[in-house]
Amino acid sequence: MIRIITDTTCVILVDELKRQGIFFVPQIITFGSESFEDDYQISSSFFIEKLRTSAKLPGTAAPPPALYRPIFEEIMQAGDTALILTPSKFLSGTFRSANLAKEEFGSDKVFIFDTLTIGGGFGQLVLRAQKMALAGSTAAEIIAEIGALSQRERLYFLVNTLEYLHKGGRIGNASKLIGSVLQIKPVLTLKEGVITPHEKVRTFKQAIKLIEDLSCEILADNPDGMPSIAHADNLDEATSLAERLQSRLQIPEIPIYNAPPAIIVHAGPGLIETSCFRKL
Repeated sequence: MIRIITDTTCVILVDELKRQGIFFVPQIITFGSESFEDDYQISSSFFIEKLRTSAKLPGTAAPPPALYRPIFEEIMQAGDTALILTPSKFLSGTFRSANLAKEEFGSDKVFIFDTLTIGGGFGQLVLRAQKMALAGSTAAEIIAEIGALSQRERLYFLVNTLEYLHKGGRIGNASKLIGSVLQIKPVLTLKEGVITPHEKVRTFKQAIKLIEDLSCEILADNPDGMPSIAHADNLDEATSLAERLQSRLQIPEIPIYNAPPAIIVHAGPGLIETSCFRKL
């Protein structure tokens, strides 16, 4: 059987990952000399409070390779095969860390796939992979399906300020927006795993409306669109957006996720992110 391994940037609560039988490793959050594992050791609400009172921007580190070893051992002892799904290598060092862990462990029953995304869409891919694994799919079949879905994902997000992305080195192609004299609210997206500007608008309200319209366009007559919303300290806006999408599209409840500290470090409080998958 294929056993799925992910990390906390998939935004699914760790208790739910455990319930689903999905293995995970935490991202590492650093505040000066203090470090926390991005699972049970630090909550998003506590992190945001600490972030707002900290004189220095905290940092992140990918899960150390050593954290994978006990997971590999458990999977191999059961006679199973491991498939690690990672966030985009352009946004996180997790892909590199997972490869180092595989090399150190020395097994041909460990597979690694870069989803080229992060957040809610990443979580949806993890859940799809787990569903396929439970149904008896091979690693090659799961990788092929997740790879195809990854290319069809459309992720849009809005941040209150580009400062966190810039200082954290995750700004990608949106760097051209730094220093603009205009008061703008850029709607950002991912292209091949790299943060890229999608469109510039003048107000937060206009940006939210644009994200809503883009999502509706993709989700219309698309029962397998797998929509999700993630946020950082912005639950009211996320809930309102979900309700409007449900009303316009006549679709069931849309999952809303709290972004974990490892994402908030780089996106900042106020983040709103939508993810959905276009039709073939």
